Formats: sequence, structure tokens, C-alpha cells
Amino acid sequence: MAKAFKKPLKSPIKPKEKKPGQTIQGEVDLPFMLLTVLLVVVGLVMLLSASYPSAIYDLKGNTQGDALYYFKRQAIFAVIGFMGMYIVSKLNYRGLQGLAVPILLVAFVLMLAVHVPGLGKTVGGATRWLTIPMQWQPSELGKMALIIYFASRLAKRDQRVSRRFNPRTTLGRFGNWLERIGFFELVPYGIVLVIMIFILYLQPHMSASIQMVVIAAAILFAGGISVGWFLAGGITVASLLVIIIATTDYMTSRVQMWRDPWSDALGKGMQAIQSMLAIGSGGVFGEGLGNSRQKFLYLPEAQNDFIFAVVCEELGLIGASLVLVLFALLIIRGYWLALHARDKFGSLVIVGVVTLFAFQVFANVAVVTNLFPVTGISLPFFSYGGTALCIQLAEMGLILSISRQNPIN
Repeated sequence: MAKAFKKPLKSPIKPKEKKPGQTIQGEVDLPFMLLTVLLVVVGLVMLLSASYPSAIYDLKGNTQGDALYYFKRQAIFAVIGFMGMYIVSKLNYRGLQGLAVPILLVAFVLMLAVHVPGLGKTVGGATRWLTIPMQWQPSELGKMALIIYFASRLAKRDQRVSRRFNPRTTLGRFGNWLERIGFFELVPYGIVLVIMIFILYLQPHMSASIQMVVIAAAILFAGGISVGWFLAGGITVASLLVIIIATTDYMTSRVQMWRDPWSDALGKGMQAIQSMLAIGSGGVFGEGLGNSRQKFLYLPEAQNDFIFAVVCEELGLIGASLVLVLFALLIIRGYWLALHARDKFGSLVIVGVVTLFAFQVFANVAVVTNLFPVTGISLPFFSYGGTALCIQLAEMGLILSISRQNPIN
């Protein structure tokens, strides 16, 4: 009897054990979400400061002298974007893996639809916009489609069956060698990327083509593709870029203006010159929020591609550096979430989205400081553009969705 009382009593209800790799529908990653919200809010403040002169002295007659025209529209799209981010963060991202090919085909069709009369719109010699249901660039959807397709296919890389050829023939031995170095594995990715770039070439949209290549390279690298292919691909892309620049008039003109903007100071070189003047005027501490002089119709596209020049002029080196630190923290946190994602598909999706975001920030700042030729790449969360902001926030929502299903340690 005494021994019986020494035995521990067993509860009829067995506690639920946490198995390795188990997932939870938990909360979103708070640091990533807060950084996103903070950058959007700061971007709206800077957009208000940078855009009101252009809105008041609008030469095209779109704003009717409303100083808050750009700000109010961007604020509305920010609210819509935050709602979209919240909805996407609640969805199960794994459903996208099975829809990778349909999403890619839809993106192809929409990117070609810009050439259909009545659907597309041409601005400055480029046909990149659809006007239904509003004016937007389907290439933004193309970037996301490329990310999802590459991530979905690479996530199933371990299931791929290697090709085998007859080793007794020269052609067969050559085929086996190509299989060993991974050539056949890369063929589907190469075909999709070439089709995407060709469609963008027809628009033409060089900056989007460069972004597609960067996205593809980042996901393939994270997916474990051999480094040798990146060396070969880098040489090929650089060679093609040189050929395109040399044979395309508008690209050649942009490179010439980048090298010597003063050769056409009142024309094509005006943006670069006024941007550098704005940055230099800001100094260390800046002219103060709202006190920029270059935004008064001296600096073209002050509320769009060159808004960072206004940030530098008004907030100075210190303020502009703080903005870049916020971007850096968001990017670093994004890659941290990729390392801790539940599965390979989620990890590669985050790598693609964060790399695209990081490249856009880098390229825009490089253009504003005249490190790069003018590319037409806007600054995420800051530059005016409602549909772009909504898409960017939806991408952030996708990252938050993946963060909700991190494995239990």
C-alpha cells in the first residue's frame, strides 16, 4: 500500500506536445511591421513637403491648384495598402505555390495587354501602363509572379529526377556533362526570364528588366545553384547590357547625360544637376522640414523619383542617413525572417521580395546622387504612386504571413 501512494498520479488529460517543426498561426513579426508602418508614415510626410509646390503650380492642369492633391491621393492609397497588407498577412502563403504557373501566365498576358489600343497608355515613348481599372504598370505584377514561380520550382528542387543519356555516344556524354553542371535544371528558369525580358523590351522598360534579373539571381543563389553559373550569367548580362546601351538611342543618351549632365544643363541633364544642388544645399543638418528650394519647380519629379534629394536638402546628412538606416533595418529583418521561415518556399519568397525592395532603394539613391544613370526606379514608400504603394504593402503583407508560421524552436 505504501508503495502505491509513492507513484505519481497520472492526469486523464494528456498535455499536447510540441513536435519538431510544428507551426503555429501566431502573431506577425512586430519589428518588421513597425518598420514598415514607420517608413510609410515618414514617406507621406516627405511627400507632402516635396509635392505641394508642384501641385500648386501644376503646369498640366491636373491638380487645379490643390496643394494637398498628391498627398491626399497617396494617403488614401496608403490606407488601402495597409488594409491589403493586413488581409494578405492573414492568408496562408503556401497556397501560392500551387498557383505559380497561372499567376505567371496572367502576368504575361497583362504585360502584353499594354499594346492593345484602348487598354494601354504611352508616356514619353514608352508603353508600360494599363488604364483599367486605373493607371498602373503590370510589370509590378510580373516581378511578383517571377518571385513566386522561381521560389515554387526551387522549393521542389530535391524532387527533381536527373536526366540520363547514353554514355556510349559523344552526344550522350555531352548531355550527361550538362546534367552534372546543372544546365538542364536552369533551362525552365532561363526560358521564363527571357520571355519576361523580351516583353519588357517591347515596352520598353529597361529598369524593370534589370530588376527581373536581380530577382532571379537572388532567388537562384539562395536556392543553392552553383556559383559558377552566376559568374557566367554576370558576364553575359553585362555584355548584353553594353550592346543594348550602344544600340538604343535613349539608353545612349542617358549614359551621356550621366557622364556629363552639364552638356545639357537646361534639358536632359537638369534632373541630375538640380538633384546634386539640393543634396549639397542640405549640408549636415538640412534646411529644415518644408524649407527646400529646389522643389519649387527647379527639380523635376521632386515628388516622385527624386524625392530623396528633397529629403537630403530638408533633413540634411543626418536626417537622410536616419531614413537609410530605417530602410537597412527593414531589409536586414526581412532576411532574418527568410532564415527562420517554415519552409524553403516561404524563405525564397522573402529573399525575392526583400532583394527587390533593397535594389529599388539602392538604385534610386544611386540615381539621385548621380552614381547611376537615370533609371526611372522610384523610392519605395516615399515616391508618389498609389498602385506601386499598394503592391509594395501587399508584398510586406506576404512576408508577414510567412513570419506568422515560423517553426517552434
